[in-house]
Amino acid sequence: MALTINPRVKQIELSGIRKIANLLTNYPDAINLTIGQPDFPTPQRIKEATHKAIIANKTTYSHNAGLLELRQAASDFFANKYNFTYNPQTEIIVTAGASEAMDTVFRTILEEGDEVIVPAPIYTGYEPLITLAGGKPIYLDTTKNGFIPDPAQLEKLITPKTKAIVFNYPSNPTGVTIPRATMDELAATLAKHAIFIVSDEIYSENHFEGEHRSFAQYPELREKLFLVHGLSKSHSMTGWRIGFLLADAKWVKQAVKVHAYNILCATVPSQHAAVTALTNCQNTPAAMNPEYIRRRDYIHTRLTNMGLPTVKPNGAFYIFPSIKEFNLTSEQFAHTLLDEARIAVVPGTAFTPYGEGHIRISYAYAFGQLEIAMDRLENWVTNWRSNERHTVPNPPLL
Repeated sequence: MALTINPRVKQIELSGIRKIANLLTNYPDAINLTIGQPDFPTPQRIKEATHKAIIANKTTYSHNAGLLELRQAASDFFANKYNFTYNPQTEIIVTAGASEAMDTVFRTILEEGDEVIVPAPIYTGYEPLITLAGGKPIYLDTTKNGFIPDPAQLEKLITPKTKAIVFNYPSNPTGVTIPRATMDELAATLAKHAIFIVSDEIYSENHFEGEHRSFAQYPELREKLFLVHGLSKSHSMTGWRIGFLLADAKWVKQAVKVHAYNILCATVPSQHAAVTALTNCQNTPAAMNPEYIRRRDYIHTRLTNMGLPTVKPNGAFYIFPSIKEFNLTSEQFAHTLLDEARIAVVPGTAFTPYGEGHIRISYAYAFGQLEIAMDRLENWVTNWRSNERHTVPNPPLL
């Protein structure tokens, strides 16, 4: 009998973000604008907390759901900042980043053939997890509504097969946030249906104008909500791999089993660091955000002046300009830009087919690098238009 693998694995591909990023070894002079990783160092107090934990031999397993001290700190953080409460003993799991939290949710709730509504374009990591768990993504097109999900359109997509809907706001890849009035309408729609809500709010602390509003702030949604969060973006802790999964106790009781058989528990020295992040470094995001806003404003102005239509982001650290005028697929555009201008961006199709005609630029990079990148982009765009170029060869197979 021939050896085989899970056919679902064959269905999925590596992230379109990483496909471009991995090419950079061939372009040492390229400006990399692909990865959503803060260029700020992890705060010193957090690093010191980890060192102390290691020296004190706090390196053994923790409870499967995580250190109670950390779960309490997470509970207090959300209660104090957003005025909703989850019981640290029964309603919070510390995960290996937000990605593992998402994986845990989907493997806990999805059965074969279940449909999951996904506002698109959206982060690359959700659809593969849904597919691996036996679910089927159903796209909610946001491209005609400023990348904001329309409640009426959502209502039309809900069927007896619908098991859940995924939200990610502030958005990766567009940086948009959902206005309060639209949030209220979405909540009213979702309250009428017996479907789960999976809300990835990893960028909530990187919210620029106004205040972030969480789906957890709607009591009528609490029993059907899985809230995903973490410290990767807010505290520049991408490599520490600490996330949080918050849900009603009856769902956490089941989800913790999936989590435990996957990783047993989150890395314990990182958990001790996370306690310090939530108790002594609450102002870290507020210290970083002014610089993100400066970069956002600069990139948005430069793109606008180049004539590239762009929705101005209100959170995260991404911008999603249109490149439709160039008569290229977003993948062709990204490869051509890398080859000819030495700028690495992510094709819009990395974020579902509804991202076609756009590219994602991450401005989680030093301002000087962004200036060089925009100068290169402007020169390339000017040359392209003056040469009236219309097609380029297909990009190489990856």
